[in-house]
Amino acid sequence: MVMSVGHRCAQHQPTEYSVNNMSHPAAIRQYAIVTGNYWAFTLTDGALRMLVVLHFHQLGYSPLQIAALFLFYEIFGVITNLLGGYLGARIGLNRTMNIGLVMQVIALLMLAVPTQWLSVPLVMSAQALSGIAKDLNKMSAKSSIKGLVSANQQGQLFKWVALLTGSKNALKGVGFFLGGALLALIGFKGSVLAMAAVLSVIWLASLFLLQQDLGKAKNKPKFSEVFSKSRGVNILSAARLFLFGARDIWFVVALPVFLSSQLGWSFWWVGGFLALWVIGYGIVQSLAPLITGNASGKVPDGRSAFGWALILALVTAAIAVAMSMNLPTALILITGLCVFGLVFAINSSLHSYLIVSYAKEDGASLDVGFYYMANALGRLIGTLLSGWVYQTLGLIACLWVSAFFIALAAVLSIGLPRTAKVNTHESR
Repeated sequence: MVMSVGHRCAQHQPTEYSVNNMSHPAAIRQYAIVTGNYWAFTLTDGALRMLVVLHFHQLGYSPLQIAALFLFYEIFGVITNLLGGYLGARIGLNRTMNIGLVMQVIALLMLAVPTQWLSVPLVMSAQALSGIAKDLNKMSAKSSIKGLVSANQQGQLFKWVALLTGSKNALKGVGFFLGGALLALIGFKGSVLAMAAVLSVIWLASLFLLQQDLGKAKNKPKFSEVFSKSRGVNILSAARLFLFGARDIWFVVALPVFLSSQLGWSFWWVGGFLALWVIGYGIVQSLAPLITGNASGKVPDGRSAFGWALILALVTAAIAVAMSMNLPTALILITGLCVFGLVFAINSSLHSYLIVSYAKEDGASLDVGFYYMANALGRLIGTLLSGWVYQTLGLIACLWVSAFFIALAAVLSIGLPRTAKVNTHESR
């Protein structure tokens, strides 16, 4: 089984390489370019998220108002994932990735205006562009791996997906720290201008280096195919919705605002702590194949997803109970966050592997896009609940709602296939 690397730029001839061996230089080069783009984008995405939360909290916005600023970010993420997979299969993942990069540059420049011009509609519009950009970039990166690893190498697929996902999240943590540090050092406007300049350079390099036909389907898909016909993909997507909704219910708005307002942490402390948390989370994601037994030849399936989701639900409920007791709040919260991050990272890595494994061979971005549409919908629900539940009931209530969502994800995971890979004929 072979696949064309295509043109590195318009005048070069395609080079053939076997996707059965990820050690081939051409395959590794494309993987490195995709990962590098994903890393650069993730840094700006994490930094921008922290900049917006802390800057607008500083301006006096309530938690619910801050959550509303991300409303379009999540809404357009839902739409982008649904349509982006279709677009990637038709025009190629290199183009969707590059479109995502340039849209993030535009979003950053939109925010580089005087503070008095930073109205809610302007910020929400910039966040809408950033949401589209983020999900085009993520869908492109995750889908491209399907074409670089053959169907009979599931252990290797798990390893490469875990490495891409884990390294991305580790850098997102660096982005959180970067956002807090930049806000303290050069202010909001200087921060977004600096990030736009760096990302512009990355985008220009990507135009020439990415494989021209990466991820393009041999048979042009119909628009109706944006909705997956695979039972495994549909169940996993539903579980993903509740899993990531559960995380964002207490992590997006409630946690940073609680650390700043209730525990009195500075921007440096909030950004630094959340950065370290996400970096650790990303490292665990990268190591998930070792933790789950992949090194001994065991490949995760539906049972793995159910078991780890159940553990996560119990961990979250335990944090809520401990927070209700007369114990040191900071110690309980920090310890609980560390345990939650470890178990959530394994859950996330398992899901990321399973969707790439379940996706059909030709036009994988269709299934991956549908799955990340559910992910974005979960984030949207979680973001809104994070602001509303925290403002009305507090952090402990956010934790209980989170535990309930994770329990739903565990129940849904019971219906996932109990084999390492779904039959590709079932997928479409």
